[in-house]
Amino acid sequence: MSFWLTLIGVLVATAGTGVALGAALGLTGLIILYFFSNGATSLAIDAIWGVFNSFTLSAVPMFILLGEVLLRSGISEKAYSAFSPLFRRIPGGLLHTNIAVCTLFGAVSGSSLSTAAAVGSIAYPEMSKRGYDKDTVVGSLAGGGTLGLLIPPSLSFLIYGALTETSIGRLFAAGIIPGFLVGLMFMAYLFVKCSRNPSIAPRDQEPVSLWQALAGFKQIWPLLALIFAVIGSIVGGLATPTEAAGVGVVLAVIISSIWGDLTWKKLVEAVYQSVLLFAAVGFLVLGATILAKSTSILGVPQQILEVVAESGMGTYSVLLIVVLIYLILGCFFDGLSLMIMTLPVVFPLLTGLGFDPIWIGVIITIVIEIGQVTPPVGLNLSVLTALTNNEVSLGRVAVATVPYWLIHLFAILVLTMFPALALFLPNLLF
Repeated sequence: MSFWLTLIGVLVATAGTGVALGAALGLTGLIILYFFSNGATSLAIDAIWGVFNSFTLSAVPMFILLGEVLLRSGISEKAYSAFSPLFRRIPGGLLHTNIAVCTLFGAVSGSSLSTAAAVGSIAYPEMSKRGYDKDTVVGSLAGGGTLGLLIPPSLSFLIYGALTETSIGRLFAAGIIPGFLVGLMFMAYLFVKCSRNPSIAPRDQEPVSLWQALAGFKQIWPLLALIFAVIGSIVGGLATPTEAAGVGVVLAVIISSIWGDLTWKKLVEAVYQSVLLFAAVGFLVLGATILAKSTSILGVPQQILEVVAESGMGTYSVLLIVVLIYLILGCFFDGLSLMIMTLPVVFPLLTGLGFDPIWIGVIITIVIEIGQVTPPVGLNLSVLTALTNNEVSLGRVAVATVPYWLIHLFAILVLTMFPALALFLPNLLF
């Protein structure tokens, strides 16, 4: 009991002072090591060295830079114009384009926030001029933006793999089918909604030939080739994530210079933002590593497993509780912070109950995606409110995103009933 009081009390007290979450996690871990492990705080140094010396973790800054370069290249506008003709005459029109382009840029940036911002800055002004319902537009952008965490290469999978020593290639392969499944569910919802109320998305009556619909992809074939090359080399076992990301950054700079409008100034900005983002993520990883070391030395995950076994709760009941906890915490923490903070306890608990580590990674990623569109901290909501110049309030964006929130929950249910949807490709390719 004293351990839990110390853990919760110190964590709340340190986080309540306004210090960075990574510092709160690290200080809590050091205090636990000092008072409950005979002052063995030096073990934290070994743990930190082990994680930050990991070849897998070194892929994270490279993928962040890859995404930042492409997001600043202006290719997002070409991608939007390429996809638009495909959905012009379907109920929902450009709303489907939002989901499709978010899926594409999810495979570029690996970040939910960056995806929502990049696509939203192009889509919202264009669709507002065409008379689309603004609430539905921002809802589709907020929901579609969450695909950035699920579609590989994903920062969520990279960090999860580095912290749990799980194959990045298998995680990337596991995210493909669920990612496209969720995207198709989003489109199906928009199709039904706009079929019932056509005024939400004015139909474009101009006929579009198949050739016209496919012609736009000539503008973005280098981007598509880059995505397939990076992900394919990792999933196919031809390169490590770090090697693939490194080559991808070089190719992204070349592609963005030739086909996009990348300048030296934008490249410097991309590097600068990448450094800031990785510094924030790295500090979180540092704090979580210390906390994970302190809990593992004391056998906390094993104690929780014993309590669960003695309580007679079923494995799926425990999974339901874990999902509910994530949903509640997602109201107050951003997705990656929440995942890094909870993995030290959640991962050994769920693997101890017999769940597949790869499948767990997919489920946790979907749950933290929900946090991206859950107020008050839902970052996608805040970004899109800013992009509309407050024409659509935070509350209205949150309400418009509820259907996508529910679709994510339904996806978790489907993957729980049919885990092969996530595990088929990893088992086939590895």
